[in-house]
Amino acid sequence: MINLPKYWEDLNVLHKNREAARAYYIPFADGKSALQQQRGRSPFYRTLNGNWKFKYHESIQHVEDGFYKTDADVSGWDDLLVPSCWQVKGYDQLHYTNVNYPFPCDPPYVPNANPTGLYVREFNLSKEWEDKQKYIVFEGVNSCFYLWINGTWVGYSQGSRMPAEFDISPYVQAGKNKIAVMVLKWCDGSYIEDQDIWRFSGIFRDVYLLARSPQHIRDVFNRTELSEDLGSATVTCELESIGHVEAEVKLTDAKGQVVASRTCQVDGKGSVVLEVNQPQLWSAEAPNLYHLYISSGEEVFYFAVGFRTIEISEGVFYINHVPVKLKGVNRHDSHPVLGQTVPINHMIADLKLMKQHNINTIRASHYPNDSRFLQLCNEYGFYVIDEADLECHGVFHAVGDFNMLTRIPEWRPSFVERAIRMVERDKNHPSVIIWSMGNESGYDENHMAMARWTKSRDASRPVHYEGSDPRHFGSPDVEVLDMESRMYSSPAYIEEYAKNENSTKPMFMCEYSHAMGNGPGDLKEYWDVIYKYPKLMGGCVWEWSDHGILTTSDKGTPYFAYGGDFGDEPNDGNFCIDGLVSPDRIPHTGLLELKKIIAPVLFEAVDLAKGVIRINNRYDFIDLSHLRLFWKVEEEGALVEQGYLELSSIAAHSSETVELSYHCPEAAVGAYILTVSCRLKEDDQWGSAGHEVTFEQFQLPVERLAKEAEVIRNNEIRIENQKDQLIIEGFDFRHVFDTYNGTFVSITKHGVEMLNKPLGFNIWRAPIDNDRKVKRQWFEEGYDRAHMHVYKTEVTEQDDTTIAISVRFSLGGYIKPPLLHGTAQWRVIGNGQVDLKVDVCVREDLIFLPRFGLQVTMPSGTEEVEYFGNGPHESYIDKNHSTSKGKYLTTVDDLFIPYVMPQENGSHDGTEWVSVTNEQGMGLKFTGPQSFSFNASHYTPEDLTNAQHTYELQRREETIVHLDYKMSGVGSNSCGPELLEVYRLDEKEFTFEIAIAPIFKEDE
Repeated sequence: MINLPKYWEDLNVLHKNREAARAYYIPFADGKSALQQQRGRSPFYRTLNGNWKFKYHESIQHVEDGFYKTDADVSGWDDLLVPSCWQVKGYDQLHYTNVNYPFPCDPPYVPNANPTGLYVREFNLSKEWEDKQKYIVFEGVNSCFYLWINGTWVGYSQGSRMPAEFDISPYVQAGKNKIAVMVLKWCDGSYIEDQDIWRFSGIFRDVYLLARSPQHIRDVFNRTELSEDLGSATVTCELESIGHVEAEVKLTDAKGQVVASRTCQVDGKGSVVLEVNQPQLWSAEAPNLYHLYISSGEEVFYFAVGFRTIEISEGVFYINHVPVKLKGVNRHDSHPVLGQTVPINHMIADLKLMKQHNINTIRASHYPNDSRFLQLCNEYGFYVIDEADLECHGVFHAVGDFNMLTRIPEWRPSFVERAIRMVERDKNHPSVIIWSMGNESGYDENHMAMARWTKSRDASRPVHYEGSDPRHFGSPDVEVLDMESRMYSSPAYIEEYAKNENSTKPMFMCEYSHAMGNGPGDLKEYWDVIYKYPKLMGGCVWEWSDHGILTTSDKGTPYFAYGGDFGDEPNDGNFCIDGLVSPDRIPHTGLLELKKIIAPVLFEAVDLAKGVIRINNRYDFIDLSHLRLFWKVEEEGALVEQGYLELSSIAAHSSETVELSYHCPEAAVGAYILTVSCRLKEDDQWGSAGHEVTFEQFQLPVERLAKEAEVIRNNEIRIENQKDQLIIEGFDFRHVFDTYNGTFVSITKHGVEMLNKPLGFNIWRAPIDNDRKVKRQWFEEGYDRAHMHVYKTEVTEQDDTTIAISVRFSLGGYIKPPLLHGTAQWRVIGNGQVDLKVDVCVREDLIFLPRFGLQVTMPSGTEEVEYFGNGPHESYIDKNHSTSKGKYLTTVDDLFIPYVMPQENGSHDGTEWVSVTNEQGMGLKFTGPQSFSFNASHYTPEDLTNAQHTYELQRREETIVHLDYKMSGVGSNSCGPELLEVYRLDEKEFTFEIAIAPIFKEDE
């Protein structure tokens, strides 16, 4: 075993020989290159990314001494790409766990069998660097590492997601050099890096060399300040140097025009103050950046400068003196193939997608992101809650004391250093508006020390920490924190806080509306309250992306894996599949819902008969001149009129009424619907011209005329009894009703069979992730095994054109009493249409039903779906604001949404009619006197219930159609509050009506 001091279990050693934390920068040789920030163009930068020789050991015990020596032969080792996470490259154990530590909870000790990765490579140094100070920077190494250069030990560092910089000048030479790194999977720092993620290891962020002049600028802190009227600003550039240097500081505007410049002498410490008149302010909506260049000797540094104020006054959060709502998401570093190694284009794709969905805030959960990500946030315009790499909720689950580590003095240096390294690195980014002291780690003196240090270093940003929530039984002393923060509180709870006069701080929901699977379904309720009360700052949905690992089944089918799929123990299953987008960044319908709910433009009806609507600008800083308003009027999905309107400069937080030039008739057969849509006029860096920012629909005040009565030809009905079957025939149809089982077993038109199985009533849906708690009661009561029992069937031949069938029945499963009783009144008329009216009485003591409706199984080839209702994507009673009422033509396959964990999906509430046919239009049309929910799928609820992954689903040839009186909402109860009562199918008595018509729709 290699003979080294066990720094990885020593709370007194967080690093050896590591440079003090500093602001992120790369020195360049000229201003143009510095502005472009292409690091490879700097003569003072050399990447060490690429293939390294790599050897994995299951335990540090097996590491042989001497691997780092210059004459050590590593030619037989594997090649491993740096940066990367070694687990996704086939080493060690892919492991997902949320709160539970993957080792015994015995801080600061970790297992003796500590997996270890050895990295070795050679690199060349130019003679041009001979007179320079040479530094190596590791942007991220999980969890700790020892470093050797040319056989000599250089240093040690821990703290996975922050840079570690070492001065290697004494150890390198011109020409060939050899570097060796030993990375341990676990260290004492792993106790406070217990985030809800896959547990990756290795050199997962960039590694590079920097050449510096012997006397050089070491650190920069650009402090911006605005006058009270925001009419003037200063940027105080605080410089720290090694040795004596002269520095020229120059500030230009976005067009490159010099705004201010000064030179100064710096000998250890120095500062320059630059003044700006009438500055262009920075915000997420208008990310106006100035360019700051610092020239010293051969080196030029670039920093983006954004002038903005952040303040809290009388419990309200302000940016630039304007009350702002933070419309955010939580974002982990996550890639479906690379794990926690995130390429810059992947970062850009995330930010563009967020912008396109009206998101303005990112909580860097739960650690500082790559520095370049923050640079992009500066440019694209995002508010960032920068969070220290600190989480230890596993302690609570292991020993029951949520506050244990934060109150132990010996852990204080570890805690405080996490804040120091974050603040020092990220202090110059205007996008960072709040410092967060970590996540779910209790609250006591160690967190207070973090917050006090942070405030002493940077008083311009408020400090956040959710762990001070009194429900966690932490210290009541929260004076060092500037806001209250909550996780997964209900809308009622945050409203109660906002109305409480003793609540003096603004409230920020750092996590809410858990977006797991088919959800979330409670966004509007939250935002109705947030907009109503100034003390509510907004919040960040948990979370941005599913964390699935792309892999293949035994049969070669690709799928996204989650906890337990690799034999990892302990694991939290699919709890990492909880995002608004899939692992490959395909938006879930929950993201579309969020986009609509937090949209920056709101439309209200004023006088729809005259085309008058009100446009409310919910932007905080910009007018609506960058948008164009399009409108259209449709009757039952058919276009009647359309037009567009150039929006005047409706100022932020103001409104204006406009008149649209459509004609509104007094009466019409179909519903008249007005749709208005705000779209980008011109291309933006995050979206193309024509991108829809938001929309709204209004039903115009048009009286609905009765449709012309259908002419029924050859409408005589003939009936015949054959044992337990009732044969009902007309001119072009033949239906068969099973009187013993109380249902139709055959519906035909011109000999074309429309049913594959008997019709049946159904209350079961495949549990969505947000049903994870209530489904236990559903299973216990037998909702998943409910079958129909028929008590009595009565047939009444009303006349030659109509036959009525009455069925008294119940639904129930084994052990338990029947769940419900009902009477189904079936009626067949002369054109072959089957009308159903069912009266239902639910058992009083039952928890709410998942759904109630009719299940129709149709033959193979029934693939075409046309409907008038909410679309085009799935919608539920509490997740339908992002859908539009309209007429849609689609397919059964396209209605299916492949959630990583199979579950109920693809339903559409608010449906007035739907036809499900083969491609020639032969099938069934369903119509109701009241709107209903429908679903058409090639999978039964049981198929979806039993499958744990998409690859396990076997697509059926038949089509299963559900016509639901009502489907309970989706909510966010996988982690959030219970489903709101208003969205539960909790009625004890109700009536459902639906008409089933066999059709050849191309003839209609």
